[in-house]
Amino acid sequence: MPETRQPPPPSSEPILQGGAWLPHGYRLDPHSHVQGQLVYAAAGALATVTHRGTWVAPANRVTWTPPRFAHSHRFYGETDVRLVVVPLDLCAKLVDHPSVFAVSPLLREALLALTDRPERRPGAHRRLLTVIVDELTDSAEQFLHLPEPADDRLRAATALLYEDPARPITLAGLGRTVGASERTLSRLFHTELGMSFHRWRTTLRIHHALVHLADGRSVTDTAMTCGWSNPSSFIDAFTEVIGQTPGRYQAELRKRR
Repeated sequence: MPETRQPPPPSSEPILQGGAWLPHGYRLDPHSHVQGQLVYAAAGALATVTHRGTWVAPANRVTWTPPRFAHSHRFYGETDVRLVVVPLDLCAKLVDHPSVFAVSPLLREALLALTDRPERRPGAHRRLLTVIVDELTDSAEQFLHLPEPADDRLRAATALLYEDPARPITLAGLGRTVGASERTLSRLFHTELGMSFHRWRTTLRIHHALVHLADGRSVTDTAMTCGWSNPSSFIDAFTEVIGQTPGRYQAELRKRR
């Protein structure tokens, strides 16, 4: 997972559009753009980090970053990354915060077409971009976001889990470690992060599982490394969040490569 979890400073780096194959672990340092940006991993996976938290996108998701929102990226597995610039006049149709959206078959083909070939007819790219924005407008945000906590006790608790997502610790044990009662810590997870301790840790483990699967590790090895007691429980959790089994997800990654 990304090491940098502090608010990144804005930069004036030029915004790029197009496609490229990036090696496992490739990073784009903190920066911002005057316009909006979509980043799609047609193969592989990517993480986007801002001061609001971490968003992870496997190959069936696309990340959205609004204009002037400082962020960084890291890519996992050999990644076929597609960058799409969204002009300011279209940004207003999308949410005003970083997010992850599901990629429908139409959206995928439009993203690939926009980043694969030069514009042969005036206005063709703009028309494709309008289709992409329309598809995103109708798509629900996906549950692959880990918000950043503000409370010191909650920050300490989540830091321990970031260091070792497989750590076999209960909420009560975590509370004792950071100096908070189980009830207080449970309340903080709900009020600051908008989810239960169990849901937050499951999402964190899914993030790490996506990285391991993109790197070619087996489903069983990934399950054990990320903290599941058996492959079956991992498969159930992964399928609920990602929408397909880890085996099928990994097979599609190999096919796309």
